[in-house]
Amino acid sequence: MTRKDTPATTGPATAESAGTTGTTGTTGTSRPVAPWVRTRLRTAPGAAAAFGVLVLLTAFLAAAFPRAVDAYESEGLRREIAAAPVTDTVLRLTAPQAGLELPEAARVAQMRPDALEAVHREVAARLPSPLRADLAQSAYGVRTGEALTGTDRWLPRPDAIPPRFTLATQSELAAHATVRSGRLPTAGEDGADARTTELEAAVTTATARDLRLRVGTVLNLSDSVGTPALTVTITGVVDPRTPKGSYWSAEPLLRTPGLTALPSKPPQIRWEAGLLLAPEAAPALLGTRTDTQKYWRFAPAIGELTAADAPELARLTASLEDGPGLLRMREIAGGNTVVETGLGAIAGHHLATREAISRIVVVAAFGMGAVAAVVLTMAGGLLAAGRAAELALLRSRGGSLPGIGGRLLAETAVIALPAAGAALLLAVLVVDGNGSDVRLAPAVYGASAVALVACVTLPLRAIMPLRRPRAYGDREDLAAARPSRRRTVAELTLLVLAVASVAALRRRGTSSGSSGSSGGAGGAGGAGDLLVSAAPVLVALIAALVLVRLYPLPLRYAARPAARLRGIVGFLALARAGRSSSTATAAPLLALLIALTTAAFGGSVLAGITDARDRAALLAVGADARISTPDDAVPLPAGAERSVRQVDGVRDVTPVRIDTAAEPASPDGAGSLSEKPVTLIGVEPDAYSRLARQQGLGAFPAGELTARGAGGALHAVASPATAERLGTGPRRIVSAAGEITVRITAVRSHTPAAPRTEFLLVDAAGLAASDPTTLLVTGERLNGRELTAATKATHTTHTTHTTHTTHTTQATQPTQPTHTTQVTLLTEERAAFTPSPLQSGAERIYAVAVLAGAVYAVIALLLSLLHSARERTALLARLRTMGLTGRQGRLLLGLESLPQALLAAGGGILAGWATIRLLAPGIDLAQLALGSASQADGVALSTDGWSLLLPAGAVLLLAGAVATGQAWWAGRRGSITELRAGDTR
Repeated sequence: MTRKDTPATTGPATAESAGTTGTTGTTGTSRPVAPWVRTRLRTAPGAAAAFGVLVLLTAFLAAAFPRAVDAYESEGLRREIAAAPVTDTVLRLTAPQAGLELPEAARVAQMRPDALEAVHREVAARLPSPLRADLAQSAYGVRTGEALTGTDRWLPRPDAIPPRFTLATQSELAAHATVRSGRLPTAGEDGADARTTELEAAVTTATARDLRLRVGTVLNLSDSVGTPALTVTITGVVDPRTPKGSYWSAEPLLRTPGLTALPSKPPQIRWEAGLLLAPEAAPALLGTRTDTQKYWRFAPAIGELTAADAPELARLTASLEDGPGLLRMREIAGGNTVVETGLGAIAGHHLATREAISRIVVVAAFGMGAVAAVVLTMAGGLLAAGRAAELALLRSRGGSLPGIGGRLLAETAVIALPAAGAALLLAVLVVDGNGSDVRLAPAVYGASAVALVACVTLPLRAIMPLRRPRAYGDREDLAAARPSRRRTVAELTLLVLAVASVAALRRRGTSSGSSGSSGGAGGAGGAGDLLVSAAPVLVALIAALVLVRLYPLPLRYAARPAARLRGIVGFLALARAGRSSSTATAAPLLALLIALTTAAFGGSVLAGITDARDRAALLAVGADARISTPDDAVPLPAGAERSVRQVDGVRDVTPVRIDTAAEPASPDGAGSLSEKPVTLIGVEPDAYSRLARQQGLGAFPAGELTARGAGGALHAVASPATAERLGTGPRRIVSAAGEITVRITAVRSHTPAAPRTEFLLVDAAGLAASDPTTLLVTGERLNGRELTAATKATHTTHTTHTTHTTHTTQATQPTQPTHTTQVTLLTEERAAFTPSPLQSGAERIYAVAVLAGAVYAVIALLLSLLHSARERTALLARLRTMGLTGRQGRLLLGLESLPQALLAAGGGILAGWATIRLLAPGIDLAQLALGSASQADGVALSTDGWSLLLPAGAVLLLAGAVATGQAWWAGRRGSITELRAGDTR
């Protein structure tokens, strides 16, 4: 009679278990045996729970990855639009006033607020998605095409040039402004027409302050030819409620006046300001000769924009500016309407940056996905190997392959499907973005793929050995294995794919490709792009296959001398290492190599990003701190260097004199060589060469500057472009520091005093005026406030301060140069490289990829050790009966696991190093590190030693710890438990 609680080998392990029912009792009635799935879960609850946790972790990563990419890409698009100037993001429709061929009544009717509002509503309704308008910050009205000139003599005139005023009838002024004094303007009871010359206007507080306006002020305005045009009375002064919003910032002059430089020599400036008219007063502008314009400005609603909208946004803006969209807008607003916006350029820049970053992110995604797939397969293989005898018995008793496979599929599905569902729910809760900006479908696909792999791995791995009969006790010893022809062909095919992938990545790079692809990290579409992204995985795969082929050779050669030793532990450990099957070695090794390669690649990427930002900050400052006058225009006070040296944390101070307007004379001594001046830098050779060597910016021997050439010419160090312009012969340089003759003897790309500009470096002792304009400070924990205080104290002693404000009509001339200094710290400049959402999101993806790779490496190592844990335990039990000590048992297990651990660690280091060396020419970190390739200076992927050595060392330590722990645990258990009669272990 069959017991319901018997193990699977005695209950379900029958022909009835493979698809039939058994008969029990004496009456001949039939009833089913215990349910297969429930029996299996009760038999091995620990293994089922561990498998469920593995599926949960993997499915969560697979579901969270696309959601995280969507979230940071959408946030990046919104952040770029929000950070751009409002003048670039607003959608502007501009139409000229009606022509003179129309009757005056028709021209006036087009200027009325109701006509403008009707166009505004229709355009807003017909704007295609995703180009949505924020109507609360949008506006429309009529403005003067050319500003009118204020003729009143009391108006401020900085260079005796009268100010100009732009008149606009901005809609809904009352809703966007608070009246500070007076009232809002009106057009009178009868309104205005083309013959109206007297109007009312409001101004903002800033305009009233700078232009000396108040309630009741009367402005007389004339057109461009000086003909009196309008008389405007100021009736109110208002404060903008949201001054940074699109309503006020789309045309900044309506909010804040400004000084404009005229194209004259010498340059002259004048005031530009805006006057806010009543909407009903728009027809009055028809009487002026200013080419009055009707305008509609639509602020973009960026709150609902997603990363998937970027390509369509670029296409729509192009259509609206010069395409079918423009024709539709002209049907609404008039045949001469012009549409302008900078949204297309912003979306295009976002797409280009996203494409460059996503191609690098996909490399990490492939590595993380590959190691997860291998570990899932290993877990299924471990479960199948543990049940090989049971499944063989089922097959021998008539169980069909579909029946056995179906039962195993049901077992794993009961565990994998709920785990994948819970992982999907967890990913949705953890990575929610803004709700609508994160797509659900990719997360569902990722979790489903993990569930599918988890479900089919055990049935496939279990059924494959059952297809044909095998003799009991067959072994596939690694040391004696000979690869088959099929395996050789498969390995050669993978080798070709890996070579093609590496070659494609080195040739094309990760920043190539169309910028218009959508879909985030999946933007690198196409089989070619997938092959490029899989390059590190393929390199690790080839390394694993090569190492598996080479691994038996040292085992064979090491076992022979070990056999002649007196002790048996070494020989026995090597013999057991060689008896492991090639399949049991290849899968853990592949998982470990992919994990270690991914960790090394990801760690090197993160280290390269940090180095690039440090380098960019150094190129912006030149030292730990930089103290200078604005544009290096005037020298620092005499006591500045001494005061700065006394500040806590300052190690050294290097004074330099910088003249950005030095002019090289032509070779014959007459005239100027080029329109572009030369930045002449005078330094003290010993101190400056030491600073350049410490900072790694164009180091040179001090003797390069102290030496003198023929005729007393100063030796100089120049940038490449300056050296090409001036040549190697003696050249005369005219500057504010005096006239000198130089000969270029050395060329350097950078120098601390001018790290990002072209320069000419000479000995300050050869200059007529060598007082410094800049101090380059080195030290630890420098305080910007203390450095500023030190320079201010010097200013108080040596300088007479004067005040100059742009609001006065006459500038006050200082009796002495004003020593206003600027202090720039390297740490502050480094902190200024705040990563955008695209950059920070990609960095988080790489950090997670490195961490996930490490976790999966640990899991792979544990699975490989658990694969033979029972056999090792039984071996120790047998050997203890023969006199093996506990110390020898720990040494045996440690030596047995050492070859595979060394193989994985050494192979991981070599594979990681080779991957980075092979792929570095095709990896562009400029966009990821700095957000712009223009700021990059040698931003390339390089090997990070810690990323190579730490994971490999952790593998060795973990392998040793697991072996020692297993030996200790086996020593605590009695031998009788492990040595049972009939046990085949």
